[in-house]
Amino acid sequence: MGDGHARAWCAAPEGLLVTVRATPRGGRDALDGIVTLADGREALKLRVSVAAEDGKANAALARLLAKAAGIAPSRVELVSGATARLKTFRLTGDAAELSARLEQAVAG
Repeated sequence: MGDGHARAWCAAPEGLLVTVRATPRGGRDALDGIVTLADGREALKLRVSVAAEDGKANAALARLLAKAAGIAPSRVELVSGATARLKTFRLTGDAAELSARLEQAVAG
């Protein structure tokens, strides 16, 4: 994936796997850059205004990721971490194109 923040996501057969550090009830929906986790991995730092109940925060995170990647929300799937702050999402599409769009979104 090149340099930059590519460690927060990696190519997968159908697109990208993206590691997300989620903050529900964060005041507004926003991509707040990259965070380095305690184990040295990187994750996209996302916050959403809704509470983490009944999957509402996960749905809002998926919509926010879709917007950042320039794809339809239906192309974003939660793979792991449904009840955790650290989550993995699959974005379906061309991995290089999705990675470039996420890099651009992180850069602001």
